[in-house]
Amino acid sequence: MYAANHLIKEHSAMAENILIVDDEKSIADLVEVYLTNEGYHVYKFYTAAEALSCIETQALSLVILDVMLPDMDGFALCQKIRETHLFPIIMLTAKVEDMDKITGLTLGADDYITKPFNPLELIARVKTQLRRYTRYNNAPADQDKIPDEIDIRGLHISKSSHKCSLNGKELSLTPLEFSILWYLCERKGNVVSSEELFESVWGERYLDNNNTVMAHIARLREKMHEPARKPKYVKTVWGVGYTIE
Repeated sequence: MYAANHLIKEHSAMAENILIVDDEKSIADLVEVYLTNEGYHVYKFYTAAEALSCIETQALSLVILDVMLPDMDGFALCQKIRETHLFPIIMLTAKVEDMDKITGLTLGADDYITKPFNPLELIARVKTQLRRYTRYNNAPADQDKIPDEIDIRGLHISKSSHKCSLNGKELSLTPLEFSILWYLCERKGNVVSSEELFESVWGERYLDNNNTVMAHIARLREKMHEPARKPKYVKTVWGVGYTIE
């Protein structure tokens, strides 16, 4: 028991702050226990209003957000968060319809998990998102091996600064969106399958009928003001994948 408590305290010294927003108290409490046991510092609220107040006053590393909240739709809250913050957002939903998932991702969520869920799976997703976010915010000093910046017809992307601009105007991308765009730009002229993109960027095994990549590509095009039918940069090769030419 002492060892476990000692481990938690040791982690807490460098604990990352995670916000849980879910009006189902039993689920919020359960997630809090699992996250706390992993050494994270948890803020837990049951309404969107309380969550927004926390977001404005605390330095957060990740948000776990339920779709169904009493005072605001979870998708609307996700969109509001994305106006000013880039930390990862994982959405919880009791609905399994693909459109709900896609809508959440298109509004700026980084991942989703359907209820009921295995808490250990949620923890694994949290760790994946935090690793990516940490890499995004702490670019390595040694950038000699591969090109650090890529410019494609006015689309400029820098790996070291994690900044991207289009025709001189900076794009506000989430860490996940940046990773997708960089991966495609690095392979300019080559077609990248959804499976390759997912497994390389998300670091998880790709499953059939996974619309996650499609939703993030749609969000990326939206931010780049790309027409859906004939995009200039991120193009769809039907039945194969995506490419930047």
